[in-house]
Amino acid sequence: MVSDRGIIAPSAAGVKGGIRPTKGAFTMKQRQSSTKSVQKLCVAALMAALVFVSSQLQIQIPSILGFSRFHLGNSMCALSGLLLGPWWGGLASGVGSALFDLFHPAYLSEAPITLVTKGVYGLVSGFLCWRVFSGKPRYGVQALSTLCAALCYTAIYLGKTFFYNGIWLGGLTPSAAWVAVLEKAPSSLFNGAVALICAPILAVAVRRAMRTAQLEHLLPRQ
Repeated sequence: MVSDRGIIAPSAAGVKGGIRPTKGAFTMKQRQSSTKSVQKLCVAALMAALVFVSSQLQIQIPSILGFSRFHLGNSMCALSGLLLGPWWGGLASGVGSALFDLFHPAYLSEAPITLVTKGVYGLVSGFLCWRVFSGKPRYGVQALSTLCAALCYTAIYLGKTFFYNGIWLGGLTPSAAWVAVLEKAPSSLFNGAVALICAPILAVAVRRAMRTAQLEHLLPRQ
């Protein structure tokens, strides 16, 4: 609309019409963000389920403090971090492992501890992969992140075996607790080695598949 001074003034309809696209764009952005969050939650739930199921695939060997377990759960814990980043990955690995404890009476009381210790597995692998190495999809990056996560978790697990399971709950002497640690060490190192072999290969393959399926937006931000 032209004013008396010859200046074109925006009409009320024009101003009102100009606001609508901005509001619509904001609403659309909100919906996209909400959809992305739901999709990430679904992927995290899927990884937690894989951690739970893979932990069931085990071989148990009797030891002083119960059993030493050879299983595939640690591989999925590392993979959770490599695919989801430190926070979602740590949550998936911790929850999936804690659920395993809840469904087995022998480990029921340790479920809260497992939530934290196995959560560290995914947290460390995800932090190194996405925060330190900027999420580079190289096998070497995935392998180094998995190795550090495996070593970190093994140290925490063996420390828990010595102090919590051995001395506090088991009432063992320090010497006997060290024997228990030595019995647990081979299975822990084996599970870490399996994770080092499997998790990086799976991470590279899954990320390629996600790129092909145009699902890279579900990966953490670099």
